[in-house]
Order: sequence, then C-alpha cells, then structure tokens
Amino acid sequence: MSPQTPAHGYTTNNVGIPVESDEHSLTVGSDGPILLQDHYLIEKMAQFNRERVPERVVHAKGGGAYGTFEVTGDVTQFTKADFLQPGKRTRMLARFSTVAGEQGSPDTWRDPRGFALKFYTEQGNYDLVGNNTPVFFVRDPQKFQDFIRSQKRRPDNGLRDNDMQWDFWTLSPESAHMVTWLMGDRGIPRTWRHMNGYGSHTYLWVNGGGKRFWVKYHVKTDQGIDFLTQEQADELAGADGDHHRRDLFQAIERGDAPSWTMYVQVMPFEDAPDYRFNPFDLTKVWPHGDYPLIEVGRMTLNENPEDYFVHIEQAAFEPSNLVPGIGPSPDKMLLGRLFSYPDTHRYRIGANYAQLPPNRAEATVRSYAKDGAMRYEPSRAAAPYAPNSYGGPEADTARFGEPAGWATAGEMVREAYTLRSEDDDWGQAGTMVREVLDDAARERLAHNISGHLKNGVTPPVLARALQYWRNVDKELGDQVAHRVNGG
Repeated sequence: MSPQTPAHGYTTNNVGIPVESDEHSLTVGSDGPILLQDHYLIEKMAQFNRERVPERVVHAKGGGAYGTFEVTGDVTQFTKADFLQPGKRTRMLARFSTVAGEQGSPDTWRDPRGFALKFYTEQGNYDLVGNNTPVFFVRDPQKFQDFIRSQKRRPDNGLRDNDMQWDFWTLSPESAHMVTWLMGDRGIPRTWRHMNGYGSHTYLWVNGGGKRFWVKYHVKTDQGIDFLTQEQADELAGADGDHHRRDLFQAIERGDAPSWTMYVQVMPFEDAPDYRFNPFDLTKVWPHGDYPLIEVGRMTLNENPEDYFVHIEQAAFEPSNLVPGIGPSPDKMLLGRLFSYPDTHRYRIGANYAQLPPNRAEATVRSYAKDGAMRYEPSRAAAPYAPNSYGGPEADTARFGEPAGWATAGEMVREAYTLRSEDDDWGQAGTMVREVLDDAARERLAHNISGHLKNGVTPPVLARALQYWRNVDKELGDQVAHRVNGG
C-alpha cells in the first residue's frame, strides 16, 4: 500500500473506478455551478433515489392540504413572476413531513420537518421545497445521500442509531448550525400549524426590466411558534403516532384554516461577491439586520384532500419547477436537487407523474413529451417532434428565452465554497445559542443534546461530540459534558 492510499482503501464507483472526492461536487470554480459530467455525483443521486419502493426515500411520513396564496405586498421591483404580482390569488398545495422516518413512524420524532409548497400558477407549477429550518446539515450534494443514511436504520439490525448520527455530524462540522436548530425547541413543533417554513436555499429573482436579485423565502406561521418538549413528544409517539397529521386534518375540518405569511429577504445582485458570509451556502443564514424581511403574501390551507393517497402520497414537489422571473442560484445543494427530485418522482410514481391530479398544471400544457408507463393524456402537439411544419407549439424565445442565471468562470475543481471574511462552521451556531435563545431555551437545548448523547453513542464518537458543542459554545459544551458524565 502506497503512503498516499487511505488505510481502508479508496472509494470507487459502482464499477470499481476510483472516485475523486467523497465531499465535493465538480464545479466551475469553487463558487460555480455543478457540472453534469460529474458522473459519480449523478450515480450517487440516481441510485439513492431508487433505494426504496414505493414510499419516498426521504420525507416518507407526512400530510397536507390544498389552499390559496394571496399576494398582500408589492415585490414587482424585484420579480416579474406572474403569481407574485399585487392582488394575485393562486391555488396551491402544501405537504408537511418528517425527514428520516418511514410511513409508519411517529410524527413527533425529533427531526426536521419538510415544508413543500406547490403553486398552480398561470405560467405553470411553481414549487418551493423547503424545511422548517432556514439552514441544512451539509452544503454539497455529494454528502446528502451519506447524511440521510446516517439518520436512517442500521443495515445489520434494522434499528436507528444515535452513534451513526453523531459520527457523521462530528465528522462534518458544517452541520453544527443545523444540529443546533434540531436539538432546540424547533426540533419538535407542537403541530405543523405551529411551525415556520423556509425556502432555505438562495434563489434568483428577475424583474420586468431584467434586473437581478438574490432572495431567501421565509413562511411564518400566523398561529405562532410552539413546540413539544422531548418528554411530551415521546409520550405522543406512543399515544398518537399520527398526532401532526390528525391535527391538520381536524383543524381544517372544523373550519379553523391555518395560515402563514410569506416574506423574502432581498440581496442586491452586486452584493453577493463581497458579502461577509457566502450567500449561497445552505448552512448559513443572512442576518435580518443586513437584509430585512419584506412581506409578499399569505397562504391559507382550507381544503382537505378527498383521498390521501391520490393527492398527498402521489404529490411530487421539485425545486426545478421554476416559473419566469424566478431562477436558481450557485447554491450547490439546490443545483443537485434540480436533478434529484424529478428523477426520484420518475422512479417512484412513474415517468408521467406530472399528469397525476396533485401535480397536474392548471396552466395549458403544450409539451412534446409522449408515451411511457401510465400515460393517459396524449400530447397536444400536432406532431411528436420539434420543429415541425404542422402547427405544433414553438418556444417563445422573445418572451422567455433569457435565462434567470449568472455569469461564472474557472477551472473544473472539487473544492468547498471560497471562504468569506466571517465564514466558519461554528460562528452562526454559537451566535444562535448566545444571542437568539433565552435562558430557558438554552437549558432545554442542553437537556435535549445530553439525553440524545447518552443513548448509545460510543466513547470515541462521544468525545468528538462534546468537543463539537464546545466549538459551538464553550459554556454549552461544558454543560452538556457535565450532564453526560453523570453530573
């Protein structure tokens, strides 16, 4: 074995070819877009999407409802998106979920909550696929599959395992900000009605004059934030494993329609290169003092689905559903999801999933897509190819041809984002502990962390975990260590 060879051998792809990185996707420069020729990333995402049949690999347990989104603010100076123009009302579908658990798992496990929205706009479906947290555990899609497996069940005994979770987290310091959210009060919302939602990623908005802006979405509950303690959640997991699903259905059934107000943070396009944090890093937030919230509109959920399987289990949300006036950003996690989500839908519910009731556009569809399993609506094109001379649809390049994008250049590399002046893995998590949480919330955080660490975490991983929390905040880390060691 040569000195350069890892002790346990090098990682290969599925046909034995050595891979170039376990952590970094192939991008144009460290801040640039991900390249399609990163065959190992594609292999990981495509195979990961096919690991389970038929439930979702991630976000399997959930529920949702239909409703309406009404624009209450004026963001026309930032975006030309038709459904965001003043006074517009748009039918929509929302789905809430846990991340790691299977279909039969309790709603009240400590876990992030998926917060997926589908807007049936006049220019096609727009999907905002986020969580109840503004950040995430990893910043590169190369690590996403590995992260999820660390939160799932062990291959040998089929049990979930805290040691696997902390092993991954402590070897991935970029997770610290998200784990602080997860272990705090927001880790177990009282109900779906009592949690915020976030687009989490940075997106690009383009206005009618072609001017570009970076944005982050915040969807704040009008019912007020509320949470369950760990002990309350554990009791409910045994008494009513469908607590969250039941609560949403019954609230709408009795006419108590929940609502959320959508806001955005807007960053001038020119600010991004010199901003103190990398604005495209999914493990970071933009402080509101730098970019305050701007009201956009209100969503109200007032219609339970007539059939859960048809409308919720078959609902397919994908960040690649972007309407004119909205585009992606250099966020590597977002760019990976643009491929991964539609791919998993094609596998899980079929190539023609867009024709299923919850995914069917209310806008007119003029697509050249044809055939495939379970297709029941023919193409409306006059001929099955483009261009054609028989009156088929043609791309309106004059109106929609300008991509909502950005310029980039650089060598093909596998590197982390370029560090900014205040970029590090621990700083924002520490700020949250010291400046956002009050004394009672910090006490509950220490209680939750120590309880989790005392449940099956092995000594080598435990030692790293205690140092992990000292890196976030020395006082918190010492308090956790004291509790774990029997204090």
